[in-house]
Amino acid sequence: MNKFSLGKLLVPVVAGITLIYLLLPIAHVILFSFNEKRGRNNITWNGFSLQNWQNPCGAPQVCQAFGNSILVGVVATVVATTLGTMIAIALVRFHFKGRSTVSLLLFTPMATPEVVLGAGLAAQFLLLGVEKGIGTIILAHTMFCISYVVVAVKARVASLDPSIEEAGRDLYGSPAQVFWRITLPMLMPGIIGAALLSFALSFDDFIITNFNSGTATTFPKFIYVSALKGVPAQANVLASIVFFGALLLVIVVQVININKQKRLSRA
Repeated sequence: MNKFSLGKLLVPVVAGITLIYLLLPIAHVILFSFNEKRGRNNITWNGFSLQNWQNPCGAPQVCQAFGNSILVGVVATVVATTLGTMIAIALVRFHFKGRSTVSLLLFTPMATPEVVLGAGLAAQFLLLGVEKGIGTIILAHTMFCISYVVVAVKARVASLDPSIEEAGRDLYGSPAQVFWRITLPMLMPGIIGAALLSFALSFDDFIITNFNSGTATTFPKFIYVSALKGVPAQANVLASIVFFGALLLVIVVQVININKQKRLSRA
């Protein structure tokens, strides 16, 4: 009885401490987005103010860096998701020489430390004489995002029921019609999940970006450079907007899934 009571008390306490540990940095970012601006220092609390939210681009280059991260993330996500989805389908549905080797090599970017990957890419761009900038960042992000897309979509492709596609072919559907009307819609949850993961990884990346960005600045790189004097309150504003946007997206998806389950239970 005592052991059970101890375990019943210990689990909520540990869970609560862990939750506080995870959310404390986020709470700090949100709180200091309302910090009153006094000079360039944003380390100490100066008082509550809405001026940072009224002018989120007030800090030099913060919105440009944020826009660069959005641009890189969107382009890298679209390219990586498209290529990764095609690779995943090929690996699951088709038998070709070297398929197992390709599957193994796709895990290499995921297993390689980012500092090694970033330095290797920087050396290749230097040897080829490619000027570093937004383009090289997109190429680098696309490269490491493809692996994550392939892994996520590959699991979804393997879980599909082939009989559903066979039914479409039995109804005289062409291969293209079966793919666009049956296969792709069934793959879409996995593709969307892979795309969201890809965008998050790209938007958040600093190490590989720092090696291959040249003079271009992304949001993580801006935060790193500003950290010594305290991240500008405007950067905290933009980070808070990203957080609340992601939270809203999760809530909307959960509400849609709950309503869908209710409709299926009534049917």
